[in-house]
Amino acid sequence: MSFWEHLDELRKVLFKSAILVVVFMAAIFSAKDFIFDKIVFAPIDSDFPLYRLIDGVLQRLGMEGLEPFRLELINIDLSAQFFIHISTSFYFALVLATPFILYQFWLFVKPALYAEEKRSVIKAFSFGGILFFVGVLVGYYLIFPLTLRFLGTYQVSASVANQISLQSYISMFIWLILIIGVVFEMPSLSAILSRLGILTKSFLKKYRRHAVVILLIVAALITPSGDPFTLMAVGVPLYALYELSILVCRDIDK
Repeated sequence: MSFWEHLDELRKVLFKSAILVVVFMAAIFSAKDFIFDKIVFAPIDSDFPLYRLIDGVLQRLGMEGLEPFRLELINIDLSAQFFIHISTSFYFALVLATPFILYQFWLFVKPALYAEEKRSVIKAFSFGGILFFVGVLVGYYLIFPLTLRFLGTYQVSASVANQISLQSYISMFIWLILIIGVVFEMPSLSAILSRLGILTKSFLKKYRRHAVVILLIVAALITPSGDPFTLMAVGVPLYALYELSILVCRDIDK
């Protein structure tokens, strides 16, 4: 195929993906009450599963449970709620459409691979899709609520009340959860590069200490608030994913 024929095939992939995202977006947009009340705003209340789990563990250990938690959000922009409704619907649709999008890109690159490479890469693509959703769930059920509870209740003085804007909340919610989903792709990408002979297990082991510094820098860049708590909440899973990448990689001579 010529260069322009490849571009035409890529255009078809992007068009099909965009159509599915729009369909999902319309469905999610119409389910506003469920999406926002049951999912997006669930972490602002003490009834969120992670808070109840921690509270139950503390009480079983004979310690004082968590204090009641309820974060009040405010809106100071006339058009913010409408546009946040649209943007949130888009991001939810994008997450749901991820398996289909990955499959379409697999069909696009498949003709360029040898038989052995196809078997390895399709496993990596499947692994990557699973890891993305695991990352989104980890971000939603663990990292975001912990970050929210810490930052939402932190005060430099009791005389300074926290008034969290809707835009600030949604921005951190979307950005942090999507970023965690994306960084969970690290082992999948490492597996693909390893099967293609670009990356080896010994290389990752050799530069492990350098990777720690780089991963902390990456965590600092991708955390929306930039505070040390969120930095560690993102940095620790990043390093764990690096170690998992070492496990799924192989040396070229093996």
